[in-house]
Amino acid sequence: MVERTAVIAALDAIIDPVSGQGLVAAGLVQGLVVADDRAGFALEVDRSQAAAYAPVRDAAEAALKAIPGMARVSVILTAETKPAAAPRTAGLSKAAVDQGRAKAPVPTDRPAHVRRVLAVASGKGGVGKSTVAVNLAAALAARGLLVGILDADVYGPSLPTMLGISGQPAYEDGAIVPHVAHGLKAMSVGLLTKMDDAMIWRGPMASQAITQMLTQTRWGTAEAPLDVLVVDLPPGTGDVQLTLIQKTPLDGAVIVSTPQEVALADARRAHTLFQRVNVPTLGLIENMSGSVFGQGGAKAEAERLSIPFLGDLPLDAALREGGDAGRPPVAVDPSGDIAGRFDAIASRIVAALDL
Repeated sequence: MVERTAVIAALDAIIDPVSGQGLVAAGLVQGLVVADDRAGFALEVDRSQAAAYAPVRDAAEAALKAIPGMARVSVILTAETKPAAAPRTAGLSKAAVDQGRAKAPVPTDRPAHVRRVLAVASGKGGVGKSTVAVNLAAALAARGLLVGILDADVYGPSLPTMLGISGQPAYEDGAIVPHVAHGLKAMSVGLLTKMDDAMIWRGPMASQAITQMLTQTRWGTAEAPLDVLVVDLPPGTGDVQLTLIQKTPLDGAVIVSTPQEVALADARRAHTLFQRVNVPTLGLIENMSGSVFGQGGAKAEAERLSIPFLGDLPLDAALREGGDAGRPPVAVDPSGDIAGRFDAIASRIVAALDL
């Protein structure tokens, strides 16, 4: 078993080039987790210095891997724009006031070389949001668009399984190089950790990890910009969701719900959150529609909320099996019924986003 003291000693042996202190002493090591044969933390630096600290991150990884008994290491370089004077006051939303939460960070710029950012959300877990996000991204790509997908659920990342990808991404010139699968550029915190790792992070740490993946991934280039980045938000309407929404210029959001009232009530809350932070809700998708959960609830709810109803998706074993096997049905069976339903939804989103 790896001792926490050994991890701290190894990290303090690496000198911060700015302060001249060890990384721990300099306060750069955030959210340190040491458990059995693994360790992980976030290296928190100013955004303007992110590229310069990439070698420091690499040195930290190497130092931890050299500790006897260490089997798994995860070091995430997080970058924040530091306030120049007093504590920040900009960016406070009505949602934050209503929930009695802390003031939100100043919004960041749009991810470089990304034309549109689309959030896929749900008020609660268990409604198949990630399955919808992956297949919707594949449907957009099938229409000839350059598409990326970001798995923003740091506590339960599912994108690696659903796309059949693994292994830590490469870094080039301080930027993360996303994996490519089924024509999609993909990034997930699940690529930085083992599948059974527990991400024991508080809200601010989770938000910083998401921000890094969002803004420091090479989604596109000046010559070939990404047409749309699909962001699979975590379920719910808490701190992580609020921070991500406020720090990212979203062009629109799609809400996924099952037909029954218990799910629709949470979908309403998600729509309310987007309203309060001025993100347009492009529509509601009914997932798992059919005899088990009922049918038509999301369509009726969309009418009550005066938002578009984008379509329904049946409770189909092919969706579940494709997700488990890393083979999204839209990508592997483009002429099937599921692909047709997603294409109809994608066409409405393309029109709404003016793609």
